[in-house]
Amino acid sequence: MTKEENERRIERLKSIVLNMPDKPGSYQFYDDCGTIIYVGKAKRLKQRVSSYLHKEVDRYKTKVLVSKTHDIKYTVVNTEEDALLLENSLIKKYSPKYNILLKDGKTYPSICITNEYLPRIFKTRTINRKWGSYFGPYSNAGSISAILQLIKRLYTPRSCRLPLSREGIERGKYKPCLDFHIHKCKGPCCGRQSVEDYLANIAKAREILKGNTRQLSRMVYDEMKCMAEQLRFEEAEELKRQYLLIEGFCAKSEVVSHTISDVEVYSIANDDNGKMAFINFMHVKNGAVSQSVTFELSRKLEETDEELLLAAINSMSEGAGDGADSDTTDGTNGMTRSREREIIVPFEMQWQVPGVTFTVPQRGDKKKLLELSEMNCRQYKFDRMKRAEKLNPEQRQTRLMKELQALLSLEKIPYHIECFDNSNISGTDAVAGCVVFKGLKPSKKDYRKYNIKTVNGPDDYASMQEVVRRRYTRMMEEGSALPDLIITDGGAGQMSVVRKVVEGELHLDIPIAGLAKNDRHRTNELLCGDPPRSVAVGSGSELFNVLTRMQDEVHRYAITFHRDKRSRHALQSTMDNIKGIGPVTKSRLMEAFGNVRKIGEADINALSQVTGPAKAEIVWRHFHNKES
Repeated sequence: MTKEENERRIERLKSIVLNMPDKPGSYQFYDDCGTIIYVGKAKRLKQRVSSYLHKEVDRYKTKVLVSKTHDIKYTVVNTEEDALLLENSLIKKYSPKYNILLKDGKTYPSICITNEYLPRIFKTRTINRKWGSYFGPYSNAGSISAILQLIKRLYTPRSCRLPLSREGIERGKYKPCLDFHIHKCKGPCCGRQSVEDYLANIAKAREILKGNTRQLSRMVYDEMKCMAEQLRFEEAEELKRQYLLIEGFCAKSEVVSHTISDVEVYSIANDDNGKMAFINFMHVKNGAVSQSVTFELSRKLEETDEELLLAAINSMSEGAGDGADSDTTDGTNGMTRSREREIIVPFEMQWQVPGVTFTVPQRGDKKKLLELSEMNCRQYKFDRMKRAEKLNPEQRQTRLMKELQALLSLEKIPYHIECFDNSNISGTDAVAGCVVFKGLKPSKKDYRKYNIKTVNGPDDYASMQEVVRRRYTRMMEEGSALPDLIITDGGAGQMSVVRKVVEGELHLDIPIAGLAKNDRHRTNELLCGDPPRSVAVGSGSELFNVLTRMQDEVHRYAITFHRDKRSRHALQSTMDNIKGIGPVTKSRLMEAFGNVRKIGEADINALSQVTGPAKAEIVWRHFHNKES
């Protein structure tokens, strides 16, 4: 590989990482043959994978791994525990060259409830569904031990391995063990506890293992408080430890489920133009997600989602992928023909495929698998969109403007946006600023500063009305293009006074919105309408960040103008008292030193370089009159 080819490879890998989400998941590195050479997990995919591409990486293994990597794929999950389990599953299946752990076949522990006459509950790493029901696997062994300990204390399931039967219990064949005598078992084997009562306790324990731990958590918490009130702090501390373990107990995994054996999962998402579709395929083998594929299909004749999904199912079953741009995690260009007869889909299918059952889950583990597939499908769509926007930045601005248009129910795209803000200290040196955004980019040549002329005292509402009135009266007289949207830096009050001028006095039809801040002076919500109502904008979304930058920009512009005016005012009030110093000299001093304090601190030689010796002595004596 030449140096230029290697640089292009690294740049391509960096562009892939740049679009990764900051979410938990598993990532896979591929070599030039499309084979998985490394599988990893991450709490934050983007941050973790980007660390491999840093120049300062000094580990030899990491350098070799990166030098062999030609592609990076990933699968997004909801929790860190699921990232661990997915990594475990993929390493066991593919045994990547550069993974040194988890190749021994060892699995994470699960909890088993046996199918015996009197079921037992225990931790195991061996899965055999003929024995009973399995819950897990779990990545936190401490949480499993805490749950089993609490279940044993609350519901006293038997720990013996005797093959109990109804006939043997009735004949008195079994004798109670030590657990019975130390009150850790109620003796169902010898008839001391009824079968019905024992099975009822097992049913309650099963609910806890399904994830319904709220009642158990509350009970332990109340008992902990009771112990603390009785000053039994050691017991309260132990209960606190159990409570924290229960709260951290992950009862359900979306990537591994022993209730599902072998199924396929499909989901579909469309681009904004409806010309492309993104389809995610997940293969669940032996209860674990072993493959995740996302690819694109283009609509030629306006096919429906069902037709595209059927085409994808047939294509994946044949193992060719139909030349799609696929996001695979199996390390092969194609897949073996599927033997699964159950396929999970997001909607009812009118077409029937021989030997295949389509399932649209409404709840449970299959529903969670479908949601996981849909999440990966959306993420792939988002990645494609980000890559396209990097090649054509105007696409991003257009998308965000359309999003803002939909949120505010505007008739046309808000290309030209104007924002206003006031700045004063107790009504003195009152000013206002107007900043203009075109295509969501600042148009600084159109920025305007305003000295408040008709308002006395700190009246922000009247100041805002004066500025808006002057701004749009002049624009109407000059025939300038009016904005598509006005945004005020304030809440409902600012919007109301601006609306009185724009609609009531000037009779202009310009939509008005407001950006309100919280107690910490941070952008909190977007307001629109009359009366104003809050519009839901995600605090971490791109549009929210753009609106925040708009508000910060108009605030910066107004307060900078206010500080400049206040500084000039202070300069005039101080320097006007110096006889023999005119406005030209004051300007030169201000440009040279920046403010009055620095002028007063300067020595006579520094002043002479700006004003000449005679005037420098006058200025120096003014500030050092008492000393002289």
